[in-house]
Amino acid sequence: MVRGKIEMKRIENATSRQVTFSKRRSGLLKKAHELSVLCDAQIALIIFSQSGRLFEYSSTSDMDQLLERYRQYVADDGRINNIGEFQLMGQGLSSCSFDELVGIENQLVSSLQNIRLKKAQLYREHIEQLQNKEKDLLLENAKLTEMCVQRKKSEEQWGKQRGATLSPSPSNQSSVLVETELFIGLPEWR
Repeated sequence: MVRGKIEMKRIENATSRQVTFSKRRSGLLKKAHELSVLCDAQIALIIFSQSGRLFEYSSTSDMDQLLERYRQYVADDGRINNIGEFQLMGQGLSSCSFDELVGIENQLVSSLQNIRLKKAQLYREHIEQLQNKEKDLLLENAKLTEMCVQRKKSEEQWGKQRGATLSPSPSNQSSVLVETELFIGLPEWR
């Protein structure tokens, strides 16, 4: 005898709905117990009926301990939870289905692409900073070069003027004074 496929929609008859809830709840609790025993899994199952009645199952003696453990794994503000992070590190993948693995792979590819874009952006910004610094250094170098050229010209002019006043003339050779004072640095105008 083959059972027909049940259409997944709300059962309109209240009595039938209550009977189905009771049978399926019992089956779900039984499956949860079997899974915890056979696979040594820690399971917490919470069911609220339509009337608000609570049905629960915990594979350990302390339901609160399992709930607290669950809270630790769930991110409060949308960040990747610890389970996802654990899987992204390549651990705990043996229990994942093919579709979950494809999803994790897509997450990794997307994250890698974002990291590469951010890295390229940082490199571009750093290159721009270095180019701006190079321009500033070239301008400063040009200014310093100009200052050196001007200083050499002024030293040459000073030397010519100084040489003209101190050079002996044929008519006045006896009145030529020779400066013998030693000093370090640029000459002073006297």
